[in-house]
Amino acid sequence: MSGGRALAVPRSTEALAATKTAFNEFYAGHRDEVVRALAFTVGSLSLAEEAADEAMARAYQKWSEVSGYENPSGWVYRVSLNWARSWKRSALRRKRREKKVAHSELRTAGGVDAPQTHSQALIDALAKLPVEQRAVVVLRHYCDWSVAEVAAALNLSEGTVKSRSNRGLEKLRVILAEEVNP
Repeated sequence: MSGGRALAVPRSTEALAATKTAFNEFYAGHRDEVVRALAFTVGSLSLAEEAADEAMARAYQKWSEVSGYENPSGWVYRVSLNWARSWKRSALRRKRREKKVAHSELRTAGGVDAPQTHSQALIDALAKLPVEQRAVVVLRHYCDWSVAEVAAALNLSEGTVKSRSNRGLEKLRVILAEEVNP
């Protein structure tokens, strides 16, 4: 081309740049929330960070599909939780058990705020819930997700989310009451 006209950038390059920008905004806005929720669920901040990063990498690879979901952060949470569970199963099979990080050791790391506003008793009580109930309780009541968002993220029916939430909250009440009045 001559005459001083600028070369046009191919659409594929423009589309790639737009996809990268959209994903970067998603990552910046949702990664820490997923890590916090997952840390409560799996009981380990380091495992939660690793699982969330793995899920974010997978989301980036499939961003054109994932970005069209009703709740992309729910998809990332679900992939993170699956990855974390798989890692734990593998670690157990190899008999290299990870030392359980106490919820009290959750701290600010990598820009992720630990649940400092919550009492240690609540954090300890959450750790006593089965992971399936804990995931629902954390997403519903800590992250303030709707029943539908939790159901979609965890691939559950809304009724299952409601029952796990109710049962989890009831167990938390019992656990906390026992700790206050032993």
